[in-house]
Amino acid sequence: MGTYKAFLIFFLNFVHLSIAKNLQENNTLSLSFPLTTTPLSQNSTLKSNYLFSSKAMTNNIPSLNYKSNFKYSMALIVTLPIGTPPQDQQMVLDTGSQLSWIQCNKKLPKKTPPTSFDPSLSSSFSVLPCNHPLCKPRIPDFTLPTTCDQNRLCHYSYFYADGTLAEGNLVREKITFPHSQTTPPLILGCATESRDAEGILGMNLGRYSFVSQAKVQKFSYCVPRKQGNKIMPSGTFYLGQNPNSHMFQYINLLTFPQSQRMPNMDPLAYTLGMVGIKIGGKKLNISEKVFRPDAGGSGQTMIDSGTQYTFLVEEAYARVRDEVVRLAGPKLKKGYVFGESLDMCVDAINSVQAGQAIGDMTLEFENGVEILINKENVLDDVGGGVHCFGIGRSQSLGIASNIIGNFHQQNLWVEFDLSNKRVGFGKVECK
Repeated sequence: MGTYKAFLIFFLNFVHLSIAKNLQENNTLSLSFPLTTTPLSQNSTLKSNYLFSSKAMTNNIPSLNYKSNFKYSMALIVTLPIGTPPQDQQMVLDTGSQLSWIQCNKKLPKKTPPTSFDPSLSSSFSVLPCNHPLCKPRIPDFTLPTTCDQNRLCHYSYFYADGTLAEGNLVREKITFPHSQTTPPLILGCATESRDAEGILGMNLGRYSFVSQAKVQKFSYCVPRKQGNKIMPSGTFYLGQNPNSHMFQYINLLTFPQSQRMPNMDPLAYTLGMVGIKIGGKKLNISEKVFRPDAGGSGQTMIDSGTQYTFLVEEAYARVRDEVVRLAGPKLKKGYVFGESLDMCVDAINSVQAGQAIGDMTLEFENGVEILINKENVLDDVGGGVHCFGIGRSQSLGIASNIIGNFHQQNLWVEFDLSNKRVGFGKVECK
């Protein structure tokens, strides 16, 4: 990957766990955390993975404050209190991944991130043995890369799209929130080999995601507007009821039975019924079929907090690019590609004029729901005096899906209502 793709956080679609877990707790939980929109370190990874059963969660928890400075990219990073007593852990909020994992202390000061988790300090920490069903599933849908290590413990290895590696042991650990609210023991990865400064909070529909294991019924976040590369604004992340939900417009999630699972489709992603794109008030000539899975699964449209930019399959991307070139062509940098993905870029001196020329962009969904991106926000400051239109080709990620990234979720409440199988949007000035 190198530094040019460091802005992406999109895992390879590589894990779909099929082993049921019988959680005993039936209590409910509702939490609120500050969320930081922050650039990642240059070693941050591309990601995406893989049903869920959820129950309501109700008690309020005081906000936690967290801000961080990383280079190049934008991600949503929360701090969760993990273990007993709790140790604050930085994790990328990722609706495109299943397995959550944290950085674990190897007792090697030079390689250990300063915020890494120390298992020896937690009374609720345990490691999964090799004979655990998750380590040796009898009928896996996809291969979970686990092996038995020399201590007969369950070891996992994840290779990311940039060629880097995160590996460690699968463990059980609680998240111990204030006011005596504690999750049941959750299955997490305890990474001892990873170059990233933060872990992953897997929030997709997989049964081993955080929301499934903790029985979260709803969660939502508000991504604030990016303000250049030096100012790091904060937004808010809710687990449970959002007091603003009365203003949301909802889209039902598209679901696919097991019999219809297709090789190019991620069945555990949050898949939306997208129907079109408008630029400058003009509806582009793109068939709705382009945004729906075909016989092989290509064309799925998913919303992902862990991917920065939006990526479209070729037929949709070509129409968008043609329109942007028509409107702002003379100002575009010829032959320039940022991060091997964004090829509609301008010099900073031309960014205001280019944005005005392009105009507003609207992503259209079923039920008349729209995401409006104002002309001031269609270009992103990627550094080096360059601003780029925040849409790239899905092909550049090696996938055949449409992804709505967090760049196009700015100043927007996004609620994932798991119990009703829908996603809600609400326009707001995120603060």
